Amino acid sequence: MITTINKYLSLVKFSHTIFAMPFALTGYFMATTKGGGSFSWTTFGLVVLCMVFARSAAMAFNRWLDMDIDKLNPRTAKREIPAGIISPQNAMFFILINVMLFILTTWFINRVCFFLSPIALLVVLGYSYTKRFTALCHMVLGVGLSLAPIGAYLAVTGEFALLPVLVSVLVLCWVSGFDIIYSLQDEDFDKSQRLNSIPAWLGLTGALRFSELLHVISAALVITIGIYGHYHWLFWIGAAVFIAMLISQHLLVKPHDLSKVNVMFMTTNGIASVVFAVFVIADMLII
Repeated sequence: MITTINKYLSLVKFSHTIFAMPFALTGYFMATTKGGGSFSWTTFGLVVLCMVFARSAAMAFNRWLDMDIDKLNPRTAKREIPAGIISPQNAMFFILINVMLFILTTWFINRVCFFLSPIALLVVLGYSYTKRFTALCHMVLGVGLSLAPIGAYLAVTGEFALLPVLVSVLVLCWVSGFDIIYSLQDEDFDKSQRLNSIPAWLGLTGALRFSELLHVISAALVITIGIYGHYHWLFWIGAAVFIAMLISQHLLVKPHDLSKVNVMFMTTNGIASVVFAVFVIADMLII
């Protein structure tokens, strides 16, 4: 039983939840402290479950759809489906279960979240197709993860507001930027298989410049959020760490040296998301 669970956790790279979950929690507490909503452990738990179900469905669907491509790529050939660890049929069953659980969970939150749930699924599942026709696939991935803070805000208030939208745009630019860096490893493979990506389109140097632009916008948005939201010193400590992590990954990865890409992807961005969320939430709850 434990072995089976570990296989599926590996399939969906559950550890990568560290990227979006902190921003979902930020959106939740933004709603309870600045959006006029009230804290509820029930709603909090439902938001966390929505994050888990949506991300699990999206990641598993990506692995299922790309299984034939993954077989050909030495970097991905050992993933669970192409390696035969999980069958395509079982992966699809897992996807459908998570999709249904996600929609069911939104039903218990509020009508707004329930009626928007198919749109959210269309984005997070649809991302998997985009590499087949557009180099801007990284931006679609960013849109998918950017739904976390605004979705959590809607779960509490049932209404849209500018502050969580700004946080969502921040997530979009941040995720898109680091996904471009991660995809540098597959530039040659993408070209050989006629797959679309920023590195395949612009080359390593051009892709890094594109990523830098997105992260400059991310830094500007962090500052804008701090000013617009009237945050205090704890927020600015978190903002400083987040921006420092943005800068560090561009110092670590160079067109002629991709050896630090995995360190950048998991460690640097994991620290960035967690630290930023902790300090922003602390600023809202303590000060």
